[in-house]
Amino acid sequence: MEMDTNKDESSAGLGAGWEAQALDSGEQMNRGEQTGHAGKMDSSEMGLLWGSYQNDTMSICMGKYFLQHVEDAKVRSFIEHGVKVSQGHVQSITKFFNEESFPIPKGFSEADINLKAPRLFSDSFYLHYLHGMAMMGIVAYSAGCFTATRSDIRQYFNECLNESLDLRNKTLNTLLATGLYARPPFISGPDNVDFVENRSYLTGFFGKKRALNAIEITNIYLNIQRNHLGKALVMGFAQVAQSQKVRQFMERGKDISHKHVKIFSDYLLQTDLPVPISHDHDVTDSTEQTFSDKLMMFHVTALITAGVGNYGIAMGSSPRRDLGLTFARLQAEVALYGEDGAEIMIDNSWLEEPPQAEDRRQLIRNH
Repeated sequence: MEMDTNKDESSAGLGAGWEAQALDSGEQMNRGEQTGHAGKMDSSEMGLLWGSYQNDTMSICMGKYFLQHVEDAKVRSFIEHGVKVSQGHVQSITKFFNEESFPIPKGFSEADINLKAPRLFSDSFYLHYLHGMAMMGIVAYSAGCFTATRSDIRQYFNECLNESLDLRNKTLNTLLATGLYARPPFISGPDNVDFVENRSYLTGFFGKKRALNAIEITNIYLNIQRNHLGKALVMGFAQVAQSQKVRQFMERGKDISHKHVKIFSDYLLQTDLPVPISHDHDVTDSTEQTFSDKLMMFHVTALITAGVGNYGIAMGSSPRRDLGLTFARLQAEVALYGEDGAEIMIDNSWLEEPPQAEDRRQLIRNH
């Protein structure tokens, strides 16, 4: 009994200690927020904000050009809202960086666009583009929400996430209402709860292949849509690029997207499922310089980064061995393509260097 009493007292003391520590931390946080000092940015927050600054300044440039030619009133309102939101993001990030005496990234400006250039994309492309960028924003800002530590930066990413969700919902509703959005295929729902009983469920190289499951269909379908959008974008970029190397890079991207769409489409067709249509018709015949080569290269390499991640998710959630291997193989191809793009940017001094850790060895050698 005595032991039990001591144990209870010990536990109570430990609990009281943690409670006191939590209260002390809370008081420190409150004092920090009241004085306007939320602590130094950590590496995650620094990197996320730096990347967001690059993407938002690029988005402002894209939106300003789109506004020169858009005809549909609703699409125009979405673009205007997107530009306004990105401008607000740039102001917020600039404030965060100034408080830390962090150098403001160069990013992109009106020097990277030709507002007098002819129309390069259709209004329907603008709508699909905004929807696609909103989807990318949801992924990026979700990472910010669960990675950032400082309360003010967490709140910033929460707001960014909500803005991306709102834009995604609005553009999707419009795409559906105008018949421009092809929903993923419909399949019959199961009659019962079933469990996998045979290892043949995993096969795919030899013998009879099972039909695709709903998760695999989703990954294939979404990656076809993404490749269709990316293909249309690089087609337009290839037409207006000034450097021969950049043109060749964009043409190669078009070919890769076309190949990947065909591979994914074959999987759907083998299961007698429909395939989404391309956006090739949404690109005009303009060849006049519209965006700087630097901006176009950055945009495409950002899409490549997202694509590598999307293929990784699809690979990890596809039980059929042949499908998982296909995603792995195509992911490697996209990654190599992205590396070649980075080399072009480095050779032309277009690649801004993200914040990086101190090189301790170099510091010691120079001491």
